[in-house]
Amino acid sequence: MGWPSNSLIGALLCRPHTGLPSGEGQRRLGTSKPARPSPESAFSALTCSIRPASPCSSHVCGGTEEAIPQSHSATRAKMSMMNSMSRMRGQEKGPGYTQTEAVLGESMQRFGRELGEDSSFGLALIDVGEAMRELSDVKDALDMEVKQNFIDPMQNLHEKDLKEIQHHLKKLEGRRLDFDYKKKRQGKVTEDEIKQALEKFDDSKEIAELSMFNLLESDIEQVSQLAALVNAQLEYHSRSTEILTQLSSKMDERIREASGKPRKEYVPKPRPSLDFSITETHNGGMHGARSPAPLDQPSCRALYDFDPENEGELGFKEGDIITLTNKIDDNWYEGMLHGNSGFFPINYVDILVPLPH
Repeated sequence: MGWPSNSLIGALLCRPHTGLPSGEGQRRLGTSKPARPSPESAFSALTCSIRPASPCSSHVCGGTEEAIPQSHSATRAKMSMMNSMSRMRGQEKGPGYTQTEAVLGESMQRFGRELGEDSSFGLALIDVGEAMRELSDVKDALDMEVKQNFIDPMQNLHEKDLKEIQHHLKKLEGRRLDFDYKKKRQGKVTEDEIKQALEKFDDSKEIAELSMFNLLESDIEQVSQLAALVNAQLEYHSRSTEILTQLSSKMDERIREASGKPRKEYVPKPRPSLDFSITETHNGGMHGARSPAPLDQPSCRALYDFDPENEGELGFKEGDIITLTNKIDDNWYEGMLHGNSGFFPINYVDILVPLPH
């Protein structure tokens, strides 16, 4: 909130009291030629005291909104809009502000459940996730307390009380200028008009002085609001400490449980015995071949897995020995495996015993 540079608060603010203005014989107010009104020391003291209030309330509110982002006016406006939309859709409550702790807690619990009860890490994730959700609830309570008991009252002070004082001071400055103008035109302006201008000036000065006095005398309210901010933070940190202390004890217990579990030894499963023999292929290469396919009949070895996609195709795994029964064309063979017959691509196999020409 700005302060007029050429106003009683700008031009005359905090100037020492010099008594009544000079004039012909130091004429007192109410004589035939009233003197220009001068700010009294009490009024100057009030304006000096009230002057820092506006930037103070503005910066304190802004700093609090930086420290607690969800108390920011833009965030609250977005939440209000979302709540209004929820009511229009027939929902009782909108989504509100999502705390980062809530997002983290939900993620931890989800992956903890996926790891299963046999995983010590999974169980620990569930514990920490639950604590994160509790911390989110505690922060929600902090946000509500700070908004209701500190942010809103401070903004009301800034946007209502201080603006009202500013309005009175601007009005006072206008009437001072009007009085100066009419006083300079003595002889052309009637004495009644000058007196009337002076009375209006005095009325505005009294109203402005009273509004500043009342605000300064009610600073116990601002102290109480500041105490509410401190107490809300104290409660938040106290509850957070309690939650994290309990969580730390759970983590110690999880460590003891995990340490007490018997260590499992890895025992590899026995591999199936395969009888490989060396056979010369039709192109002179040497390849190992799996039995049981007899090598006295046309056969091939699978180089890759082949999953049939169409009816009549023969599926197999890498290393399978397939009995060849026919060559369909340059791209497809027909063969048998495990009693099943079907077609398969030539480039998926390596020939062990070629088909007769």
